[in-house]
Amino acid sequence: MKNSGIGGEAVIEGIMMRNGDDYAVGVRKPDGEIHVDVKEYKGVVKGKTVYKIPFIRGIFAFLDSMILGVSALTYSASFYEEEEEEEALTDEEIKKKERRDNLTMGVTVAFSIVVAVLIFIVVPYGLSALLRPVISSYVIRTVIEGVIRIAIFLIYIWAISKMEDIRRTFMYHGAEHKCINCVENGLPLTVANVRKSSREHKRCGTSFLFYVVIISIILFLLIPVENPVWRVIVRLLLLPVIAGISYEILRLAGRSNNFFINLLSKPGMMIQHMTTAEPDDSMIEVAISAVDAVFDWRTFEAENFGTAADI
Repeated sequence: MKNSGIGGEAVIEGIMMRNGDDYAVGVRKPDGEIHVDVKEYKGVVKGKTVYKIPFIRGIFAFLDSMILGVSALTYSASFYEEEEEEEALTDEEIKKKERRDNLTMGVTVAFSIVVAVLIFIVVPYGLSALLRPVISSYVIRTVIEGVIRIAIFLIYIWAISKMEDIRRTFMYHGAEHKCINCVENGLPLTVANVRKSSREHKRCGTSFLFYVVIISIILFLLIPVENPVWRVIVRLLLLPVIAGISYEILRLAGRSNNFFINLLSKPGMMIQHMTTAEPDDSMIEVAISAVDAVFDWRTFEAENFGTAADI
């Protein structure tokens, strides 16, 4: 298996695939047609220097994935909004709309981060703090806090997977993984080959979140703070560190077939059985269209597997 460097995410009735600065959003429109939109995204920080610094790059990569993810979701949702007659916009009105959309996207990302911090950091700490009168050990309370965090994470995924719309999104998530695995295993990118490929992938965002949870438990144990207020503050300050470390582990996992790394990747890949589902052929077609738009998989396979892939 050879790392292609491409990644993506599921959106509403479609898939976003990214390769370097280029990304494509493929959507199955209500009329059944596949629409693919290709754009460029250079990152939240202009210039590539910061993306070459270990541990620091993970922080900005996480922000980029949030911003790009919200943008792709918003775009895919636009195909399923009620159709409204719109008059032709002037250049000035178009610019105002773009500024408004960028502001909305920024607020959405910020709100998402705040909610995630409350649910996965503050709530587990608050629940574990209730045990302080009966459990004096900081280590035991911190371990319990970590167990609560893992439980919330798993219950959240299980709960949303029961929603019909989310279930379809998870099927598209499976199509994304299967497409990337197909390419990285040297198979021509066809529906038949994608269908038989695995829907688990070591570079998945689900695995990243699992690493975040585990690394947070380890760091919170290594940096003991008893004062309740400072304990919350330290947890918040450590979030960039946790994201940076988790990203490096994920990046290493995607580039290595080492036994230990594969073993480390197993829990996150097991959780992917909850965040992915087997796609149908129409979903696979959308995924293939998105990959084709931003990645020359034929050249990749010719260079890495010895022969050009033919369909």
